[in-house]
Amino acid sequence: METDESTQNLESTINAVTLKPLHWRIWILSSMGIFIEGFNLFAIAVALPLIIHQYKPTPLLEGFIAASVIVGTVFGAAVMGRLADIWGRRRFYISNALIVTVFSLLAGLSTDLYALIVFQFFLGVGIGADYPICASYVSEFMPSRIRGRMLIGAFSFQAVGMFSAAFVGFIVLNIYPNVNAWPWMMALGSVPAGVIFILRMTVPESPRWCIENGRKDNAIHTISQLSRKSKKAIIKIVNKEEKKLKKLRKNLLPFSSLFKGEFLRRTILSSVPWFLMDIATYGVGIFTPTIITSVISGKGNSFIAEDILSIEGAAIIDMFLFTGLLINILLVEKLGRIKLQLLGFIGMTIGLLTLAAATCLPKTGYSYMYLLLIGFIIYNFLMNMGPNATTFILPAELFPTKLRATAHGFSAAFAKVGAVCGILFLPLVMNKVGLFITMVLMSAIAFLGFVLTFVFKVETKGKSLEELSHLEAGRTMEHYRPKS
Repeated sequence: METDESTQNLESTINAVTLKPLHWRIWILSSMGIFIEGFNLFAIAVALPLIIHQYKPTPLLEGFIAASVIVGTVFGAAVMGRLADIWGRRRFYISNALIVTVFSLLAGLSTDLYALIVFQFFLGVGIGADYPICASYVSEFMPSRIRGRMLIGAFSFQAVGMFSAAFVGFIVLNIYPNVNAWPWMMALGSVPAGVIFILRMTVPESPRWCIENGRKDNAIHTISQLSRKSKKAIIKIVNKEEKKLKKLRKNLLPFSSLFKGEFLRRTILSSVPWFLMDIATYGVGIFTPTIITSVISGKGNSFIAEDILSIEGAAIIDMFLFTGLLINILLVEKLGRIKLQLLGFIGMTIGLLTLAAATCLPKTGYSYMYLLLIGFIIYNFLMNMGPNATTFILPAELFPTKLRATAHGFSAAFAKVGAVCGILFLPLVMNKVGLFITMVLMSAIAFLGFVLTFVFKVETKGKSLEELSHLEAGRTMEHYRPKS
Protein backbone atom coordinates (compact mmCIF):
# COMPACT_ATOMS: atom_id res chain seq x y z
CA MET A 1 0.00 0.00 0.00
CA GLU A 2 1.43 3.41 -1.01
CA THR A 3 2.36 5.92 1.66
CA ASP A 4 1.06 9.46 1.56
CA GLU A 5 4.59 10.72 0.75
CA SER A 6 4.97 8.53 -2.31
CA THR A 7 1.48 9.41 -3.49
CA GLN A 8 2.28 13.12 -3.32
CA ASN A 9 5.79 12.93 -4.80
CA LEU A 10 6.58 13.33 -8.54
CA GLU A 11 10.06 11.89 -8.06
CA SER A 12 8.80 8.57 -6.66
CA THR A 13 5.90 8.48 -9.10
CA ILE A 14 8.22 8.48 -12.12
CA ASN A 15 11.16 6.65 -10.54
CA ALA A 16 9.41 3.84 -8.66
CA VAL A 17 7.69 2.21 -11.63
CA THR A 18 8.23 -0.78 -13.85
CA LEU A 19 8.81 -0.05 -17.52
CA LYS A 20 5.59 0.46 -19.49
CA PRO A 21 4.99 0.41 -23.28
CA LEU A 22 5.47 4.20 -23.42
CA HIS A 23 8.88 3.89 -21.77
CA TRP A 24 9.95 1.41 -24.42
CA ARG A 25 8.50 3.48 -27.28
CA ILE A 26 10.46 6.55 -26.11
CA TRP A 27 13.61 4.49 -25.69
CA ILE A 28 13.40 2.71 -29.06
CA LEU A 29 12.67 5.86 -31.07
CA SER A 30 15.45 7.75 -29.27
CA SER A 31 17.82 4.84 -29.85
CA MET A 32 16.97 4.79 -33.53
CA GLY A 33 17.70 8.52 -33.70
CA ILE A 34 21.20 7.78 -32.40
CA PHE A 35 21.37 4.90 -34.91
CA ILE A 36 20.82 7.19 -37.91
CA GLU A 37 23.37 9.59 -36.41
CA GLY A 38 25.98 6.81 -36.34
CA PHE A 39 24.98 5.56 -39.79
CA ASN A 40 25.15 8.93 -41.53
CA LEU A 41 28.33 10.06 -39.80
CA PHE A 42 30.14 6.84 -40.71
CA ALA A 43 28.65 6.62 -44.21
CA ILE A 44 30.83 9.55 -45.26
CA ALA A 45 33.86 7.74 -43.80
CA VAL A 46 33.06 4.64 -45.87
CA ALA A 47 32.37 6.72 -48.98
CA LEU A 48 35.35 9.05 -48.59
CA PRO A 49 38.03 6.82 -50.20
CA LEU A 50 35.77 6.46 -53.26
CA ILE A 51 35.11 10.22 -53.40
CA ILE A 52 38.83 10.95 -53.10
CA HIS A 53 39.65 8.45 -55.84
CA GLN A 54 36.99 9.88 -58.16
CA TYR A 55 37.42 13.63 -57.63
CA LYS A 56 41.04 13.94 -56.36
CA PRO A 57 40.20 16.81 -53.94
CA THR A 58 42.91 18.79 -52.16
CA PRO A 59 43.62 17.78 -48.52
CA LEU A 60 41.73 20.88 -47.34
CA LEU A 61 38.67 20.13 -49.50
CA GLU A 62 38.85 16.51 -48.36
CA GLY A 63 38.67 17.76 -44.79
CA PHE A 64 35.67 19.98 -45.60
CA ILE A 65 33.82 17.02 -47.17
CA ALA A 66 34.42 14.91 -44.09
CA ALA A 67 33.70 17.75 -41.65
CA SER A 68 30.61 19.30 -43.25
CA VAL A 69 28.13 17.00 -41.49
CA ILE A 70 29.90 17.57 -38.16
CA VAL A 71 29.75 21.36 -38.61
CA GLY A 72 26.01 20.94 -39.10
CA THR A 73 25.72 19.03 -35.83
CA VAL A 74 27.25 21.99 -33.99
CA PHE A 75 24.40 24.24 -35.11
CA GLY A 76 21.73 21.56 -34.71
CA ALA A 77 22.75 20.64 -31.16
CA ALA A 78 23.26 24.19 -29.90
CA VAL A 79 20.25 25.86 -31.51
CA MET A 80 17.63 23.11 -31.31
CA GLY A 81 18.76 22.09 -27.84
CA ARG A 82 18.01 25.57 -26.56
CA LEU A 83 14.71 25.77 -28.47
CA ALA A 84 13.67 22.39 -27.04
CA ASP A 85 13.88 23.88 -23.54
CA ILE A 86 11.79 26.88 -24.62
CA TRP A 87 9.18 25.31 -26.94
CA GLY A 88 9.26 21.66 -25.89
CA ARG A 89 11.07 18.50 -26.94
CA ARG A 90 8.41 16.89 -29.14
CA ARG A 91 8.25 19.27 -32.13
CA PHE A 92 12.02 19.05 -32.63
CA TYR A 93 12.04 15.32 -31.93
CA ILE A 94 9.82 14.97 -35.01
CA SER A 95 11.22 17.70 -37.26
CA ASN A 96 14.86 16.68 -36.95
CA ALA A 97 14.00 13.17 -38.22
CA LEU A 98 12.42 14.81 -41.28
CA ILE A 99 15.53 16.93 -41.84
CA VAL A 100 17.74 13.83 -41.76
CA THR A 101 15.42 12.00 -44.18
CA VAL A 102 15.45 14.80 -46.77
CA PHE A 103 19.11 15.73 -46.70
CA SER A 104 20.58 12.21 -46.55
CA LEU A 105 18.61 11.54 -49.74
CA LEU A 106 19.81 14.79 -51.34
CA ALA A 107 23.41 13.99 -50.37
CA GLY A 108 23.09 10.69 -52.21
CA LEU A 109 21.67 12.41 -55.28
CA SER A 110 24.34 15.14 -55.43
CA THR A 111 26.83 15.08 -58.31
CA ASP A 112 28.95 18.03 -57.20
CA LEU A 113 31.33 18.10 -54.23
CA TYR A 114 30.22 21.56 -53.12
CA ALA A 115 26.55 20.54 -53.24
CA LEU A 116 27.49 17.44 -51.22
CA ILE A 117 29.11 19.66 -48.59
CA VAL A 118 25.95 21.81 -48.33
CA PHE A 119 23.61 18.82 -48.07
CA GLN A 120 25.87 17.14 -45.53
CA PHE A 121 25.81 20.32 -43.45
CA PHE A 122 21.99 20.38 -43.24
CA LEU A 123 21.99 16.63 -42.60
CA GLY A 124 24.25 17.40 -39.65
CA VAL A 125 21.78 19.99 -38.33
CA GLY A 126 19.14 17.26 -38.05
CA ILE A 127 21.60 14.79 -36.55
CA GLY A 128 22.92 17.30 -34.02
CA ALA A 129 19.44 18.03 -32.68
CA ASP A 130 19.03 14.38 -31.73
CA TYR A 131 21.82 14.57 -29.13
CA PRO A 132 20.12 16.91 -26.64
CA ILE A 133 16.53 15.95 -27.47
CA CYS A 134 16.94 12.16 -27.30
CA ALA A 135 19.07 12.44 -24.15
CA SER A 136 16.49 14.71 -22.51
CA TYR A 137 13.60 12.44 -23.49
CA VAL A 138 15.23 9.27 -22.16
CA SER A 139 16.53 10.85 -18.94
CA GLU A 140 13.17 12.53 -18.15
CA PHE A 141 11.08 9.40 -18.74
CA MET A 142 13.28 6.65 -17.25
CA PRO A 143 13.38 5.61 -13.56
CA SER A 144 16.60 6.82 -11.88
CA ARG A 145 17.68 3.29 -10.91
CA ILE A 146 18.19 2.35 -14.58
CA ARG A 147 18.52 5.81 -16.17
CA GLY A 148 22.23 5.45 -16.89
CA ARG A 149 21.83 2.03 -18.47
CA MET A 150 18.93 3.17 -20.63
CA LEU A 151 20.87 6.24 -21.79
CA ILE A 152 23.90 4.12 -22.66
CA GLY A 153 21.65 1.50 -24.25
CA ALA A 154 20.21 4.22 -26.50
CA PHE A 155 23.65 5.65 -27.23
CA SER A 156 25.00 2.19 -28.11
CA PHE A 157 22.91 2.36 -31.27
CA GLN A 158 25.50 4.82 -32.59
CA ALA A 159 27.84 1.83 -32.87
CA VAL A 160 25.05 -0.20 -34.51
CA GLY A 161 24.63 2.62 -37.02
CA MET A 162 28.36 2.81 -37.72
CA PHE A 163 28.59 -0.95 -38.21
CA SER A 164 25.50 -0.85 -40.45
CA ALA A 165 27.12 1.87 -42.59
CA ALA A 166 30.19 -0.34 -43.02
CA PHE A 167 27.96 -3.34 -43.83
CA VAL A 168 25.94 -1.33 -46.38
CA GLY A 169 29.15 -0.09 -47.98
CA PHE A 170 30.44 -3.64 -48.24
CA ILE A 171 27.20 -4.89 -49.84
CA VAL A 172 26.97 -1.95 -52.26
CA LEU A 173 30.55 -2.39 -53.45
CA ASN A 174 30.08 -6.13 -53.93
CA ILE A 175 26.89 -5.58 -55.95
CA TYR A 176 28.20 -2.55 -57.80
CA PRO A 177 32.05 -2.60 -57.71
CA ASN A 178 32.49 0.88 -59.10
CA VAL A 179 33.91 4.14 -57.80
CA ASN A 180 30.47 5.71 -58.44
CA ALA A 181 28.89 3.48 -55.77
CA TRP A 182 29.34 6.05 -52.97
CA PRO A 183 26.00 7.94 -53.56
CA TRP A 184 24.07 4.77 -52.71
CA MET A 185 25.90 4.56 -49.39
CA MET A 186 24.82 8.10 -48.56
CA ALA A 187 21.19 7.91 -49.78
CA LEU A 188 20.23 4.71 -47.96
CA GLY A 189 20.33 6.55 -44.62
CA SER A 190 17.06 8.25 -45.60
CA VAL A 191 15.12 4.99 -45.29
CA PRO A 192 15.35 4.41 -41.50
CA ALA A 193 15.13 8.18 -40.91
CA GLY A 194 11.81 8.34 -42.77
CA VAL A 195 10.37 5.50 -40.69
CA ILE A 196 11.49 7.19 -37.47
CA PHE A 197 9.92 10.48 -38.58
CA ILE A 198 6.51 8.80 -38.96
CA LEU A 199 6.69 6.86 -35.67
CA ARG A 200 7.83 9.84 -33.60
CA MET A 201 4.50 11.54 -34.26
CA THR A 202 2.99 9.12 -31.71
CA VAL A 203 5.22 10.30 -28.83
CA PRO A 204 3.88 12.70 -26.15
CA GLU A 205 5.71 15.71 -24.71
CA SER A 206 7.95 15.21 -21.67
CA PRO A 207 5.78 15.43 -18.52
CA ARG A 208 8.55 17.19 -16.60
CA TRP A 209 8.74 19.89 -19.30
CA CYS A 210 4.94 20.17 -19.36
CA ILE A 211 4.74 20.76 -15.61
CA GLU A 212 7.39 23.47 -15.73
CA ASN A 213 5.70 25.20 -18.66
CA GLY A 214 2.07 25.28 -17.53
CA ARG A 215 0.77 22.32 -19.59
CA LYS A 216 -0.68 20.48 -16.63
CA ASP A 217 -3.28 18.42 -18.54
CA ASN A 218 -0.63 17.03 -20.89
CA ALA A 219 1.56 16.10 -17.94
CA ILE A 220 -1.31 14.32 -16.16
CA HIS A 221 -2.21 12.35 -19.30
CA THR A 222 1.38 11.23 -19.90
CA ILE A 223 2.13 10.34 -16.27
CA SER A 224 -1.05 8.21 -16.27
CA GLN A 225 0.61 6.07 -18.97
CA LEU A 226 3.75 5.69 -16.81
CA SER A 227 2.26 5.05 -13.36
CA ARG A 228 -0.46 2.87 -11.87
CA LYS A 229 -1.55 5.62 -9.51
CA SER A 230 -5.12 6.87 -9.82
CA LYS A 231 -5.80 9.96 -11.90
CA LYS A 232 -6.86 11.78 -8.72
CA ALA A 233 -3.50 11.05 -7.09
CA ILE A 234 -1.60 12.10 -10.22
CA ILE A 235 -3.53 15.41 -10.38
CA LYS A 236 -2.58 16.06 -6.75
CA ILE A 237 1.08 15.29 -7.51
CA VAL A 238 1.18 17.57 -10.55
CA ASN A 239 -0.54 20.42 -8.69
CA LYS A 240 1.98 20.16 -5.86
CA GLU A 241 4.92 20.10 -8.26
CA GLU A 242 3.56 23.03 -10.26
CA LYS A 243 3.14 25.07 -7.07
CA LYS A 244 6.70 24.24 -5.99
CA LEU A 245 8.07 25.37 -9.35
CA LYS A 246 5.96 28.52 -9.63
CA LYS A 247 8.66 30.76 -8.14
CA LEU A 248 11.35 29.27 -10.37
CA ARG A 249 9.23 29.90 -13.48
CA LYS A 250 9.75 33.63 -13.01
CA ASN A 251 13.48 33.06 -13.35
CA LEU A 252 13.80 31.18 -16.66
CA LEU A 253 17.49 30.26 -16.33
CA PRO A 254 18.98 32.01 -19.38
CA PHE A 255 21.70 30.45 -21.52
CA SER A 256 24.33 32.37 -19.52
CA SER A 257 23.39 30.29 -16.45
CA LEU A 258 25.63 27.55 -17.83
CA PHE A 259 28.67 29.67 -17.00
CA LYS A 260 27.69 30.93 -13.55
CA GLY A 261 27.74 29.57 -10.01
CA GLU A 262 27.46 25.84 -9.46
CA PHE A 263 26.60 25.24 -13.13
CA LEU A 264 30.05 26.37 -14.34
CA ARG A 265 31.76 23.32 -12.85
CA ARG A 266 29.15 21.05 -14.43
CA THR A 267 29.39 22.80 -17.79
CA ILE A 268 33.16 22.28 -17.85
CA LEU A 269 32.76 18.61 -16.88
CA SER A 270 30.04 17.94 -19.45
CA SER A 271 31.60 19.79 -22.39
CA VAL A 272 35.42 20.06 -22.29
CA PRO A 273 36.28 16.33 -21.90
CA TRP A 274 33.68 15.59 -24.63
CA PHE A 275 35.37 18.23 -26.83
CA LEU A 276 38.79 16.64 -26.31
CA MET A 277 37.46 13.12 -26.89
CA ASP A 278 35.80 14.11 -30.16
CA ILE A 279 39.01 15.58 -31.54
CA ALA A 280 40.45 12.08 -31.39
CA THR A 281 37.23 10.11 -31.92
CA TYR A 282 36.21 11.76 -35.17
CA GLY A 283 39.69 12.64 -36.36
CA VAL A 284 40.75 9.00 -36.14
CA GLY A 285 37.32 7.41 -36.73
CA ILE A 286 36.37 9.20 -39.94
CA PHE A 287 39.70 8.39 -41.51
CA THR A 288 39.96 4.78 -40.26
CA PRO A 289 39.08 3.29 -43.69
CA THR A 290 41.50 5.76 -45.31
CA ILE A 291 44.28 4.81 -42.87
CA ILE A 292 43.66 1.10 -43.45
CA THR A 293 43.66 1.69 -47.22
CA SER A 294 47.06 3.37 -46.93
CA VAL A 295 48.38 0.30 -45.09
CA ILE A 296 47.16 -2.28 -47.61
CA SER A 297 47.73 -0.22 -50.77
CA GLY A 298 50.37 -1.34 -53.21
CA LYS A 299 49.89 -5.03 -52.47
CA GLY A 300 48.70 -5.94 -55.97
CA ASN A 301 44.95 -5.39 -55.42
CA SER A 302 42.68 -3.11 -57.45
CA PHE A 303 41.43 0.07 -55.80
CA ILE A 304 37.90 -1.34 -55.34
CA ALA A 305 39.32 -4.55 -53.82
CA GLU A 306 41.45 -2.47 -51.44
CA ASP A 307 38.44 -0.35 -50.50
CA ILE A 308 36.37 -3.45 -49.74
CA LEU A 309 39.22 -4.75 -47.56
CA SER A 310 39.43 -1.39 -45.76
CA ILE A 311 35.66 -1.47 -45.08
CA GLU A 312 35.97 -5.03 -43.76
CA GLY A 313 38.81 -3.90 -41.49
CA ALA A 314 36.79 -0.93 -40.25
CA ALA A 315 33.80 -3.21 -39.58
CA ILE A 316 35.98 -5.60 -37.55
CA ILE A 317 37.33 -2.67 -35.55
CA ASP A 318 33.79 -1.35 -35.01
CA MET A 319 32.83 -4.68 -33.43
CA PHE A 320 34.82 -3.53 -30.41
CA LEU A 321 32.56 -0.48 -30.16
CA PHE A 322 29.74 -2.89 -29.26
CA THR A 323 31.88 -4.71 -26.72
CA GLY A 324 32.95 -1.49 -24.99
CA LEU A 325 29.39 -0.17 -24.81
CA LEU A 326 28.11 -3.52 -23.49
CA ILE A 327 30.66 -3.41 -20.66
CA ASN A 328 29.61 0.17 -19.92
CA ILE A 329 25.93 -0.86 -19.70
CA LEU A 330 26.90 -3.56 -17.18
CA LEU A 331 29.11 -1.29 -15.04
CA VAL A 332 27.68 2.24 -15.30
CA GLU A 333 25.27 1.84 -12.35
CA LYS A 334 27.92 -0.01 -10.29
CA LEU A 335 31.14 1.94 -10.86
CA GLY A 336 29.50 5.21 -11.83
CA ARG A 337 30.06 7.59 -14.72
CA ILE A 338 33.29 9.23 -13.57
CA LYS A 339 35.36 6.08 -12.93
CA LEU A 340 34.44 4.70 -16.35
CA GLN A 341 35.27 8.02 -18.03
CA LEU A 342 38.69 8.16 -16.33
CA LEU A 343 39.46 4.56 -17.26
CA GLY A 344 38.36 5.15 -20.84
CA PHE A 345 40.56 8.20 -21.36
CA ILE A 346 43.58 6.23 -20.12
CA GLY A 347 42.67 3.42 -22.55
CA MET A 348 42.39 5.89 -25.44
CA THR A 349 45.83 7.24 -24.57
CA ILE A 350 47.35 3.74 -24.60
CA GLY A 351 45.58 2.79 -27.84
CA LEU A 352 46.76 5.92 -29.66
CA LEU A 353 50.34 5.42 -28.43
CA THR A 354 50.13 1.85 -29.76
CA LEU A 355 49.07 3.22 -33.16
CA ALA A 356 52.04 5.59 -33.01
CA ALA A 357 54.37 2.70 -32.19
CA ALA A 358 53.02 0.71 -35.14
CA THR A 359 54.20 3.39 -37.54
CA CYS A 360 57.81 2.76 -36.43
CA LEU A 361 57.72 -0.83 -37.73
CA PRO A 362 58.70 -1.69 -41.32
CA LYS A 363 55.72 -1.98 -43.67
CA THR A 364 57.19 -4.94 -45.51
CA GLY A 365 55.85 -7.53 -43.05
CA TYR A 366 52.61 -8.03 -41.16
CA SER A 367 53.84 -6.80 -37.75
CA TYR A 368 52.91 -3.24 -38.69
CA MET A 369 49.37 -4.24 -39.63
CA TYR A 370 48.88 -6.40 -36.52
CA LEU A 371 50.07 -3.68 -34.13
CA LEU A 372 47.92 -1.14 -35.94
CA LEU A 373 44.89 -3.43 -35.46
CA ILE A 374 45.71 -3.89 -31.75
CA GLY A 375 45.96 -0.13 -31.30
CA PHE A 376 42.60 0.44 -32.96
CA ILE A 377 40.99 -2.30 -30.82
CA ILE A 378 42.32 -0.91 -27.52
CA TYR A 379 41.33 2.60 -28.53
CA ASN A 380 37.79 1.72 -29.68
CA PHE A 381 37.03 -0.66 -26.83
CA LEU A 382 38.06 1.59 -23.95
CA MET A 383 36.76 4.76 -25.60
CA ASN A 384 33.28 3.23 -25.79
CA MET A 385 33.50 1.64 -22.37
CA GLY A 386 34.29 5.11 -21.04
CA PRO A 387 33.98 8.66 -22.36
CA ASN A 388 32.13 8.04 -25.62
CA ALA A 389 29.23 6.79 -23.50
CA THR A 390 29.59 8.78 -20.28
CA THR A 391 29.95 12.17 -21.98
CA PHE A 392 26.52 11.54 -23.51
CA ILE A 393 25.03 10.78 -20.08
CA LEU A 394 26.48 13.52 -17.89
CA PRO A 395 24.89 16.66 -19.39
CA ALA A 396 21.49 14.91 -19.38
CA GLU A 397 21.80 14.36 -15.62
CA LEU A 398 23.72 17.34 -14.26
CA PHE A 399 21.22 20.09 -15.16
CA PRO A 400 17.56 20.88 -14.27
CA THR A 401 14.71 20.40 -16.74
CA LYS A 402 14.68 24.10 -17.68
CA LEU A 403 18.29 23.88 -18.78
CA ARG A 404 18.76 20.19 -19.66
CA ALA A 405 18.41 20.30 -23.45
CA THR A 406 20.25 23.64 -23.56
CA ALA A 407 23.17 22.20 -21.58
CA HIS A 408 23.25 18.96 -23.54
CA GLY A 409 22.99 20.90 -26.79
CA PHE A 410 25.85 23.19 -25.81
CA SER A 411 28.01 20.28 -24.68
CA ALA A 412 27.33 18.31 -27.86
CA ALA A 413 27.91 21.39 -30.04
CA PHE A 414 31.17 22.21 -28.26
CA ALA A 415 32.23 18.59 -28.64
CA LYS A 416 31.48 18.67 -32.35
CA VAL A 417 33.69 21.74 -32.70
CA GLY A 418 36.42 19.39 -31.46
CA ALA A 419 35.28 16.83 -34.01
CA VAL A 420 35.54 19.42 -36.79
CA CYS A 421 39.06 20.30 -35.66
CA GLY A 422 40.03 16.61 -35.70
CA ILE A 423 38.51 15.92 -39.11
CA LEU A 424 39.65 19.15 -40.77
CA PHE A 425 43.20 19.23 -39.49
CA LEU A 426 44.11 15.54 -39.20
CA PRO A 427 44.88 15.18 -42.95
CA LEU A 428 46.92 18.40 -42.85
CA VAL A 429 48.85 17.35 -39.73
CA MET A 430 49.47 13.86 -41.14
CA ASN A 431 50.80 15.35 -44.38
CA LYS A 432 52.99 17.79 -42.44
CA VAL A 433 54.48 15.72 -39.59
CA GLY A 434 53.52 12.12 -40.39
CA LEU A 435 51.32 9.53 -38.71
CA PHE A 436 53.63 8.94 -35.71
CA ILE A 437 53.62 12.54 -34.42
CA THR A 438 49.90 12.85 -35.22
CA MET A 439 49.01 9.85 -33.05
CA VAL A 440 51.25 11.08 -30.21
CA LEU A 441 49.47 14.45 -30.29
CA MET A 442 46.10 12.68 -30.22
CA SER A 443 47.19 10.60 -27.21
CA ALA A 444 48.17 13.81 -25.36
CA ILE A 445 44.69 15.22 -26.04
CA ALA A 446 43.09 12.03 -24.64
CA PHE A 447 45.24 12.25 -21.50
CA LEU A 448 44.18 15.87 -21.00
CA GLY A 449 40.57 14.59 -21.02
CA PHE A 450 41.53 12.28 -18.13
CA VAL A 451 43.05 15.17 -16.15
CA LEU A 452 40.04 17.48 -16.58
CA THR A 453 37.55 14.73 -15.71
CA PHE A 454 39.46 14.07 -12.49
CA VAL A 455 39.66 17.76 -11.54
CA PHE A 456 35.98 18.64 -12.20
CA LYS A 457 34.34 15.29 -11.35
CA VAL A 458 30.71 15.23 -10.15
CA GLU A 459 29.19 11.76 -9.83
CA THR A 460 25.50 11.33 -10.74
CA LYS A 461 25.10 7.58 -10.15
CA GLY A 462 21.95 6.63 -8.26
CA LYS A 463 20.57 10.16 -7.88
CA SER A 464 17.17 11.25 -9.17
CA LEU A 465 16.89 14.19 -11.56
CA GLU A 466 15.00 16.11 -8.88
CA GLU A 467 17.84 15.62 -6.41
CA LEU A 468 20.51 16.53 -8.97
CA SER A 469 18.70 19.66 -10.17
CA HIS A 470 17.64 21.02 -6.77
CA LEU A 471 18.63 24.71 -6.64
CA GLU A 472 17.39 25.82 -3.22
CA ALA A 473 19.66 27.52 -0.70
CA GLY A 474 22.08 25.38 1.21
CA ARG A 475 22.77 22.93 -1.63
CA THR A 476 26.49 23.04 -2.38
CA MET A 477 28.77 21.01 -4.61
CA GLU A 478 29.72 18.95 -1.55
CA HIS A 479 26.23 17.49 -1.67
CA TYR A 480 26.80 16.04 -5.13
CA ARG A 481 30.07 14.30 -4.42
CA PRO A 482 29.81 10.51 -4.17
CA LYS A 483 29.89 9.01 -0.71
CA SER A 484 33.14 7.32 0.23
